[in-house]
Amino acid sequence: MRLRRSVLTASALAALSVGATTALASPASAAPNITPQGVCGSGYKTVNSAAVGSLGTVYLTYNSANGRNCVATIRNNPGTRLDMSAWIYVPDTEEGAQDDGRFTSYAGPAYVHGKGHCVDWGGSIGNVYVQVYGSNCGALKEHRVTFTR
Repeated sequence: MRLRRSVLTASALAALSVGATTALASPASAAPNITPQGVCGSGYKTVNSAAVGSLGTVYLTYNSANGRNCVATIRNNPGTRLDMSAWIYVPDTEEGAQDDGRFTSYAGPAYVHGKGHCVDWGGSIGNVYVQVYGSNCGALKEHRVTFTR
């Protein structure tokens, strides 16, 4: 995952060096459109999401072909590095995954096998945190918590 970010960064820098005039003339809002499927991979469909205040969104995705869930936290306005996180946990199997650090546009992907299980998931941007418990498990009602530190 970190390698993929490095490759993407290197590709972006190469594109900038080739088209520096165009890149410098573009407005800051012309950042690439980052999607949950772009972060998690092909075959993943968004099954749930939660706003991280006004800063971005945490997405829960699922791939029915392999039974895996993926979580990604994506900022609305990429920019300077901020503390960010994306995490997922399956209480039944005690399997969990997370990605956290200082990122410019997204945190994740974080994957677990979740077919047939409820999942807990969430993420953060800056000092705003979102946690969703007991999610995507049929008739049970999930519990959402958003807070700032």
